[in-house]
Amino acid sequence: MTSLNQVAPRIAKLTALSIGVALLATACGGSSTPTSTSGSASAKAAGIACPAPSAGAGAGASQAAGNAGPVPASTTTTPTALKIGSLLPTTGSLAFLGPPEIAGVNLGIKEVNDAGGVLGKPVEITHRDSGDTKTDIATQSTTALLGQGVSAIVGAASSGVSKTVINQITGAGVVQFSPANTSPDFTAWDDKGLYWRTAPSDVLQGKVLGNYMATCGAQTVGMIVLNDAYGTGLAKNVQAAFEAAGGKVVAQELFNEGDSQFSSQVDKVIAAKPDAIALITFDQAKSIVPLMTGKGVKPTQMFLVDGNMSDYSKDFQAGTLKGAQGTIPGTFAKDNFKKQLLAIDPALKDYSYSGESYDAVNLIALAAEAAKSTKGVDIAKNLKAVSEGGEKCNSFPSCVTLLRNGKDIDYDGQSGPVTFSDAGDPTEAYIGIYEFQDDNNYKPVKEEFGKL
Repeated sequence: MTSLNQVAPRIAKLTALSIGVALLATACGGSSTPTSTSGSASAKAAGIACPAPSAGAGAGASQAAGNAGPVPASTTTTPTALKIGSLLPTTGSLAFLGPPEIAGVNLGIKEVNDAGGVLGKPVEITHRDSGDTKTDIATQSTTALLGQGVSAIVGAASSGVSKTVINQITGAGVVQFSPANTSPDFTAWDDKGLYWRTAPSDVLQGKVLGNYMATCGAQTVGMIVLNDAYGTGLAKNVQAAFEAAGGKVVAQELFNEGDSQFSSQVDKVIAAKPDAIALITFDQAKSIVPLMTGKGVKPTQMFLVDGNMSDYSKDFQAGTLKGAQGTIPGTFAKDNFKKQLLAIDPALKDYSYSGESYDAVNLIALAAEAAKSTKGVDIAKNLKAVSEGGEKCNSFPSCVTLLRNGKDIDYDGQSGPVTFSDAGDPTEAYIGIYEFQDDNNYKPVKEEFGKL
């Protein structure tokens, strides 16, 4: 892993960035009002009151009209087709995120190729499993993708997994474009300008979640945290925001990837009698939640994050998570986009990071068109340009039509407005807030918008 001391020049680019979140309301959106808990859990939790939610903001990105006419042919034909690989989880602790991300990639590829491809040739896609940090699957998959001559790799989903392959990918002159990495560490990585992401840094998600728990009336918070780049980074930012709002973190217990026993962490957090408990985990929540509810913790005290916001309808008894809430970076998936994704994968149940994956494919394809090249280094040099300063567009056909007519473009996508910093991070984004229903699946409550 690259030392932060080696990347001071890139850090300097970011010192002028300020962080702000425009909260859409001063009250929490959950619909359930908790009662006093029994056993070890804090009776003060009865003070957490989340009023009935208003309709979701649904603002999303500023959407321009799509291209109504035929897409003009490219004036430049590439001798080498654009090859994109995906490095997304089909196994491991984030496997539940794989289907929506892969569907987003495949939808993007379909639309690009339906519009004639990039520089006169269809885009080629190869999917590989990223696994998780307990295995070496990501390294093996990356080696295979690089061996096939890909110019860009969409993935990984896990920040911890990306840390194991980022130097391998960028060192080969290939773009790594993650739809879901949120660790702040990547902002300052020495990636030669080749690492990009459509998911915002956890600086933003942490700020939103920390503030949100405070608006729900929590004065104290306990946290159970995955001890990796994602977990500890997000926890740090949640704590900073919660304490800035006047709250106090009274317990923080860590566990490692691969652990299967969590009773010690749960007992220590509950013993601190927090008003609310933040679960910053991956699918370990399947084991942690029953331990907590078995000791009297109410679901309305629980706040989850993107790493564990999943459909638990087959895992828990009805009502187990009713009233629990959580955050996922990105705007709410729109109905038409969901229909398009379901046409790609009819079994899809979750849409997390599908928009970010779709946008990653579009941006890579548009940057290749702008560069008139399918080389990774040339694509990277044009990613920022196609995301800002030109005429608004929101699909490959509409955007590439403008490019081929000599216009500058400003792509805004399904994940929201897309504008990159010099470090390859989104400079503005939505964080969605969701609430679990009686079936242990979640529905949108509202969106928070913030700038980095």
